[in-house]
Amino acid sequence: MPLTAAEIARQIDGEVLGDASVHLTGFAPADKARAGDLTFAENQTYFNRAEQSAAAAIMVDGQFTSTKKTLIRVPNARIAFAKVLPLFFPDPVLAPGVHATAVVAASAQVDPTAHIGPHCVVGEQVRIGARCVLHGGDHAGANCVIGADTQLFPNVVLYPRTQLGQRVRIHAGAVIGSDGFGYVLDAGAHRKVPQIGHVIVHDDVEIGANVTIDRGALGPTSIGRGTKIDNLVQIAHNVAIGEHCLVIAQAGIAGSTKLGNFVTLAGQVGLAGHLKIGNKVTIAAQSGVMHDIADGEKWFGYPAQPDRQMKRQILALQQLPELLRRVAELEKKLAGTGAGATDRKP
Repeated sequence: MPLTAAEIARQIDGEVLGDASVHLTGFAPADKARAGDLTFAENQTYFNRAEQSAAAAIMVDGQFTSTKKTLIRVPNARIAFAKVLPLFFPDPVLAPGVHATAVVAASAQVDPTAHIGPHCVVGEQVRIGARCVLHGGDHAGANCVIGADTQLFPNVVLYPRTQLGQRVRIHAGAVIGSDGFGYVLDAGAHRKVPQIGHVIVHDDVEIGANVTIDRGALGPTSIGRGTKIDNLVQIAHNVAIGEHCLVIAQAGIAGSTKLGNFVTLAGQVGLAGHLKIGNKVTIAAQSGVMHDIADGEKWFGYPAQPDRQMKRQILALQQLPELLRRVAELEKKLAGTGAGATDRKP
């Protein structure tokens, strides 16, 4: 449905400059915008492009003015961008009910507003909350709990006793609650340590495609409220991740490591086991962390170190070829003058 600039502004805490009644039918970047579209600009360059585009209105967060376009001024264009997209591109609404090919245990409790798609398996004593969506091929093992408004995209596997909060989104191919990697050497063979814990995923967590989260050996592996996990991440047994963390693609967290709140692990970061990572810590891509990190610090490198320390080492390495050249020249000069020769007695 088309929305007026005034209607959009109300929903994103914005202010209309120009024609508030203009109808907006879509959202697009300036170079792709067509008549009726809303676009956005974060700086003067983008604003100039947006003004010359076919878009009907521009969403801005600076002190821009225009005689050509209606503007919707917002406190933060990026935040407004995230708010406005669902207005034009809402998630599809799937009809409540259980598909004929799904297998649902008689003891399972499925809210009548939930959607259980084709070829899903819902085990004994599973509880599925209001408006949940299992898209297809999903497996929820015995005694799992799935909170309201949670979505499992195709082929997600929840091992038994996994607990998901409300508004959780888990993308295709993720496996939650598989065995932790626990073995002990016994008479020359690796004896498996039974993994009898489970996984708790709190409210508003999003888990990317092909993520694996191991259940605890004893007790839970836990993912804090609002945390976002990118694709292809491995989280080992008894890890505890705090609230509103970002864990980027191909990161790996070894067993029993604890992360505080608002931690960012960039791509391919590796954390050793039994570490404590403080609140608001940022670890740069491809870093290997082997020590605890205090609140608010930034680390990178392999092995990872505080960023200032690591930058000094990198600068020193960049100067090493010139330093070696100068040392070689000094050695030649010393050899030519005989300054390094040893005096010998007759």
